[in-house]
Order: sequence, then C-alpha cells, then structure tokens
Amino acid sequence: MTTMTLNERLNWRYATKAMDPSKPVPQEKIDTIIEAVRLAPTSSGTQPFELFVITNPDVRSRIRAAANDQSPITDGSHLFVFAAWDNYTEERIDEVVQLNKALRGDLPLIDQYYGNLKAGYLPRDPAINHDHAARQAYIALGFAMLAAAELEVDSTPMEGFDPAAVDEILELGALGLRSVVLLPLGYRNSAGDWLLPMPKARKSLDTLVTHVD
Repeated sequence: MTTMTLNERLNWRYATKAMDPSKPVPQEKIDTIIEAVRLAPTSSGTQPFELFVITNPDVRSRIRAAANDQSPITDGSHLFVFAAWDNYTEERIDEVVQLNKALRGDLPLIDQYYGNLKAGYLPRDPAINHDHAARQAYIALGFAMLAAAELEVDSTPMEGFDPAAVDEILELGALGLRSVVLLPLGYRNSAGDWLLPMPKARKSLDTLVTHVD
C-alpha cells in the first residue's frame, strides 16, 4: 500500500462504477472498515442504526435488482447496508443508558441526560425521528468511506435503490429498521470504468467556503 496524505487519499477515491469481481477485499480490511463504522460519532452516542455486511451472492443479486441494476453491488466482494432505526423508543434509549453505565459508572448525570433526550425525542413524529437516525448513519457512512480509502479499497455510496424492496429482502421491518444507504466495497476495474480517467469535479474553495472572522 502506498503512502499518501489524507487529502491524497480523498483525491484517489471516487464512486467506483466498475469493480473487478476476481479481486475480493481481504477480511482484515473489511474488519477495519467495520470498526470505523462502530467508532463513528453519533448524536448523543445513540448509534441509531445497524450495519448489514452482505457477501451472499443471491442476496446481493436481489438487492442489485432493487437498485437499478448497479453492477458494483455484485461485482464488489462486500455490500454494506446501513439501516436506521424506524423510531426512537424508550427501550432503545434505555439500552444506550445501560451501555453508558456499564462503561462509565452509574452516574446521575447519565440518567438526567438521557431523560431529557427521551422528553425531546419520544413525543416527536416517527418520521422525524427516523430522518434523524438516518443522518447518524450517514456520519458512519463517511467514516467507512474514509477508512476504505485509507486501505486503498474502492467504495460506491448508493441512494439509487428501492428502500422498501431492500427492507423486504433483509426483513428489516421486523427489526424496526429501514435501509437508508448502500456501500459496495471492492477493487476498481480500471479498464471498464468510464469515471476513473475523469478529473474530480469539485467546487472551488472560494465558492464553497465562507470565512466568518
């Protein structure tokens, strides 16, 4: 693996359109990317999503059919599906409380903090809570993509799929989850990817950034 700076890694990565099915990603690299997902920050430390790591060829073929026939889903060696909570519930928040107490001690401020969280979240419309949970999953998606780039593993974030169909394939409804984004992982097929030779198209700093001093 070559030595590159963080920004060089970010310039190296792109939304890979063609992956080489003959080159599987080693399990140790997948494990490192999964750990980056686990360590990603989320609002109030709730981690309101689950990660499905799919290698089963039949399942990936069915998901590809529900995702506009995008080939990286089956040509990559692994498919990550980020599935967010369908709602915040007292039980789910209590699990977060118990985890905090187990690791940090039974501190009064923990009950107070998450009590306030319940007061704010539980009365809200479930759709608002799901949207909030989905945004936390996207933070973890970014960490996964960065970790993959660090390991020179290609990735392709995908929103172009039928969430209801993927939910049915993975039986997410019974788990209180809804799919929000896909991330195939693999290695680029340099000869077959139309996007690879193109320069990265990004706004200039002057256009994107406003400094308020």
